[in-house]
Amino acid sequence: MIAWVRGTLSARRGGEVVVDVGGVGHRVAVPPGCRLPRVGEDVVIHTHLHVREDVMALYGFPSESERDTFEVLLGCQGVGPKVALACLSVLSPEALRRAVVTDDVATLQRVPGIGKRSAEKIVFELGPRLGAGVSGDTVPVLPHDEVREALAGLGYAGREVDRAVSGLPEDGEVEDLLRRALRTLGGGS
Repeated sequence: MIAWVRGTLSARRGGEVVVDVGGVGHRVAVPPGCRLPRVGEDVVIHTHLHVREDVMALYGFPSESERDTFEVLLGCQGVGPKVALACLSVLSPEALRRAVVTDDVATLQRVPGIGKRSAEKIVFELGPRLGAGVSGDTVPVLPHDEVREALAGLGYAGREVDRAVSGLPEDGEVEDLLRRALRTLGGGS
């Protein structure tokens, strides 16, 4: 199993990157809009090697928690790498966990490729794994997660949401942070 790749980010095209590791270019599928360094800079990508009879594909994430969440999603019947990547492009691992623990099917339905039945199946199958002894009230709700969800609900794409949220302070009132993010998206300062 390949746990991570470290090297120079040599290309980025949509949902994949190429990482040069000792002169070998590794093509890695990543969630659209995930935050990575610029092309030409050093990068560490936490990976999952997905093997089928006809293909071996490497999926990568900026953090271990995203990779681990991806692997948990793959354990759900009917969820393949494409849908699991889509989940992590729309929801952070914390937001996904919160949605599963609180039976929030509507949040899961915002992910392209997930309808009501699929969302219910994910909640049913992953609830015990993601919620392990945690009640819905104790799952921490981070201000950045709420801002991300609000922007996604307004129709902004993952890349736009990441750009708007990346410049926000770590703490603060959600309403204030959302206002600042909307100003950034609107071109104001």
